[in-house]
Amino acid sequence: MLFSSAQAEPSKAPRPLRILVCDDDRDTALTLTMILRDEGHEVTAVHAGRNVLNAVIRGANLDVIVLDINLPDVSGWQVAQTLRARGTKRPLLIGISGVYKTGADEALANASGFDHYLVKPCAPADLLKLLKPLSYRGT
Repeated sequence: MLFSSAQAEPSKAPRPLRILVCDDDRDTALTLTMILRDEGHEVTAVHAGRNVLNAVIRGANLDVIVLDINLPDVSGWQVAQTLRARGTKRPLLIGISGVYKTGADEALANASGFDHYLVKPCAPADLLKLLKPLSYRGT
């Protein structure tokens, strides 16, 4: 009996990612959470930058943080800089903003430590495309 290579190899199904969404606009946070959960990811939403920092300090094992830039307490820029100052490239940081939309804003995001930057409203497919390579990596 002959087996195809697909039958001989174990399936390479995507793994669910642990994602924290932070946006002070509750509708945006809820929408992103629902989209990501529908894709099978474990998602928590918070609405302030300090909540992101607290989660990381408490040792949350996150794969991805989707972080609004224009937050009322601690800006997304500051959160990203604080997280990257810890000397790690994990979790993946995706900045998102409906206010800061220029090329200079994207450059500032990169300088602050973000891995990716999306402008609101972003297409769900654009966000999912950024997550896809990570969900197929080893745990």
